[in-house]
Amino acid sequence: MSRARQPPLVTGISPNEGISWTKVTIRGENLGTGPTDLIGLTICGHNCLLTAEWMSASKIVCRVGQAKNDKGDIIVTTKSGGKGTSTVSFKLLKPEKIGILDQSAVWVDEMNYYDMRTDRNKGIPPLSLRPANPLGIEIDKGRFPQKDLEALFPGMSADFTSENFSAAWYLIENHSTTSFDQLKTAVANLKKQANKKNEGSLAYVKGGLSTFFEAQDALSAIHQKLEADGTEKVEGSMTQKLENVLNRASNTADTLFQEVLGRKDKADSTRNALNVLQRFKFLFNLPLNIERNIQKGDYDVVINDYEKAKSLFGKTEVQVFRKYYAEVETRIEALRELLLDKLLETPSTLHDQKRYIRYLSDLHAPGDPAWQCIGAQHQWILQLMHNCKESYVKEQKGKDIFFPMVDLDSDVRPSPIGHLSQTASLKRGSSFQSGRDDAWRYKAPQQVVFVEKLTKLVVSQLPNFWKLWISYVNGSLFSETAEKSGQMERSKKNARQRQNDFKKMIQEVMHSLVKLIRGALLPFSLREGESRQYGGWEMKSELSGQWLTHVIQTVRLSSESLTALEIPNDMLQIIQDLILDLRVRCIIVTLQHTAEDIKRLAEKEDWVVDNEGLTSLPSQFEQCIIHSLQSLKTVLDCKPGEASVFQQQKTQEDVCQLSIGIMQVFIDCLEQLSTKPDGDIDTAHLAVDVSSPDLFGSIHEDSSLSSEQRLLIALSNCRYLERHTFLNIAEHFEKHGFQGVEKITQVSMESLKELDQRLFETYIEFKADPIVGSLEPGIYAGYFDWKDCLVPAGVRNYLKEALVNIIAVHAEVFTISKDLVPRVMSRVVEAVSEELSRLMQCVSSFSKNGALQARLEICALRDTVAIYLTPESNSSFKQALEALPQLSSGTDKKLLEELLNKFKSSMHLQLTCFQTSSSAMVKT
Repeated sequence: MSRARQPPLVTGISPNEGISWTKVTIRGENLGTGPTDLIGLTICGHNCLLTAEWMSASKIVCRVGQAKNDKGDIIVTTKSGGKGTSTVSFKLLKPEKIGILDQSAVWVDEMNYYDMRTDRNKGIPPLSLRPANPLGIEIDKGRFPQKDLEALFPGMSADFTSENFSAAWYLIENHSTTSFDQLKTAVANLKKQANKKNEGSLAYVKGGLSTFFEAQDALSAIHQKLEADGTEKVEGSMTQKLENVLNRASNTADTLFQEVLGRKDKADSTRNALNVLQRFKFLFNLPLNIERNIQKGDYDVVINDYEKAKSLFGKTEVQVFRKYYAEVETRIEALRELLLDKLLETPSTLHDQKRYIRYLSDLHAPGDPAWQCIGAQHQWILQLMHNCKESYVKEQKGKDIFFPMVDLDSDVRPSPIGHLSQTASLKRGSSFQSGRDDAWRYKAPQQVVFVEKLTKLVVSQLPNFWKLWISYVNGSLFSETAEKSGQMERSKKNARQRQNDFKKMIQEVMHSLVKLIRGALLPFSLREGESRQYGGWEMKSELSGQWLTHVIQTVRLSSESLTALEIPNDMLQIIQDLILDLRVRCIIVTLQHTAEDIKRLAEKEDWVVDNEGLTSLPSQFEQCIIHSLQSLKTVLDCKPGEASVFQQQKTQEDVCQLSIGIMQVFIDCLEQLSTKPDGDIDTAHLAVDVSSPDLFGSIHEDSSLSSEQRLLIALSNCRYLERHTFLNIAEHFEKHGFQGVEKITQVSMESLKELDQRLFETYIEFKADPIVGSLEPGIYAGYFDWKDCLVPAGVRNYLKEALVNIIAVHAEVFTISKDLVPRVMSRVVEAVSEELSRLMQCVSSFSKNGALQARLEICALRDTVAIYLTPESNSSFKQALEALPQLSSGTDKKLLEELLNKFKSSMHLQLTCFQTSSSAMVKT
């Protein structure tokens, strides 16, 4: 796991002071790994993230916002390093009002005429009426803090053009160190300026004095004439004369000044036009500037210029302004369309999507661009998923694909090849693959690779889709300043109204993901109409349990990644249902394949018996079951949010039946091995590998074994299975959470016992019947008659032959399994004693010597096999003796005892196997 990155550290800022909206360059260390890693940037406490442009891990460019503090730190926050620190600070200056004649690095004419924030509708006098230095003396700016002056003169201003002008403030600010004599000079200058204004007014009067006096004389003459004559005639004539004089004067004045006045009007118009062009060149140049900035991608500049133009000229009544503003609107509409196209382009990063949405929001684009973007992303993700399926289906139909040790999904999880290279062999019968090429290890099924690719696609695309929705819900797509608060509220309102629509989008993506995986792995779980849309795979053979296990792990990791996004669980429940179905299917397939593997164990039986009388078959069977259960451990274990795989009754019953079937397959395997010769063993399903010349060498290793020996080995294996293997397997079933283990064990034990009994009866039939069948011919050999026989001289040969045959059986059983000796010998003795009892009871009468001979042989047999007597054999011997006449004399009894001792002494070596000490050694 990689080490966590260090927190950001700001070590420099250029410039280190300035007014609001100053563009600054921030330098430092660990400033993020990319634009998406940068999640916070404050300067003097103001959030500057909106204007931030991440350049590298050591450089960020942004604009300073309007902060309350005049000085503060620069704090950078990143996802990888958290909140950082700063070793430098930035000083925020208040903008100063610049005089018309003052030198300045910025264009201030229009800002002086129109203040966008405070003085939108306030006119400013012409330039000629706004002298930069009204006192006419040298200005010496003092060092009094601006805050102190504002506190000293509340509501006043040092601007002499302001309505709230304060002369004291102006003098303190501009002439705090000026001498008294210079102030006197300033007073004189003010008086001169006032006199010049008065003289200028009088000059207009002096120029027209002659006309004024002529008019005055004419009026006086008229007045005197009227008084002298007092007649109406004179009054009329003088009035007419006065009118004529005034008309001539007016015509003469027009003739004299018309050319001058015309030139003056033309000059004034030109001057006014030039003044307008100069004052409003921002608007006139704006259409061209917009096109240039769009081509350069400086959308922020375009938006700022547009906002400024809209606030200044959006409601103007001036025709020329309206014409140029209409051009601006035309280009802004084209920009809206361009940004919307870029927003809906796929693929695109979350950072670009947010940026384009903010641009469109600032440009007041119609509709809801953020929701349009969400819809476009949703459709794009669905299209990617279906395209992925179609490409792999076509590829599967074309040819098999090899994936030689390629990490298919290194950014999310280990590749299937890397995972399976560390697991057991995927092919059943792995013991036959030693000489094969290892290329098959890297051949992944198309369905598995498809699921890897599909889940990677969803896990890589859905987080940005979900984060875009979260940003839409909380309004963070827009600026957090007060001007954007209305947009944020509208966005939140729209998001609340569209929650159900977005939920349907997520559900559609989840349903498509699940159904595409089902179509590849569980086609039978799809409805009939969905097979064409989500299926189409060529299912030559079902995936093995180990591939399904890997697929389950892949889907689980995808589910965990989606859960980490805090997507509601109800939207992800369909994935949990898919995982449950995959787990159930994996268990079923694994158990089915296990049954097939166990069926092939018959081919691996080498008939080599160990000291316990067992072959390797029971151990191989147990290991096969344990390996199968271990491969299912991750499938059976429940991850957070998952249900038990055995929660459904049908699953419990299916797994129980399959488990019983596995046990029955092995029992059938044992029966097949014990009852069929080598040539009858079914090996047709084995794929013969010419590179393995000893493929069947182990099976035919010891072809000299007889059928009886095979039966004994099978009986020994059955005995071990009953006492150990089946119980161990039951413990493993319980350990792994299997249900119905008691039923599995009970049914399996009953079936095993039935097989054991059948095999035992078969063996006893093979061994006891010849011995039993030889008794009657041996007894009556040489025309022997119980009524007419000589005095007994010892045990006859037929009984000795029977004992030798019994000893041979003992030797054969002892060689295979000592533990089977008591069981087999007891049953053989029962058969012999039963037959001997029958023969004795069939004799009609005994002579004295015949009765003694019969008693000698019955007692000799009974005493010899005494340790293997059972209640049944004891009863048979008793019935046989009861059928004989009783010994009447002591001489007969003594003779009987002597003959018995003689028999035991002569066959001492042969009868050693029937001694108690020997029995004690063989009993377990």
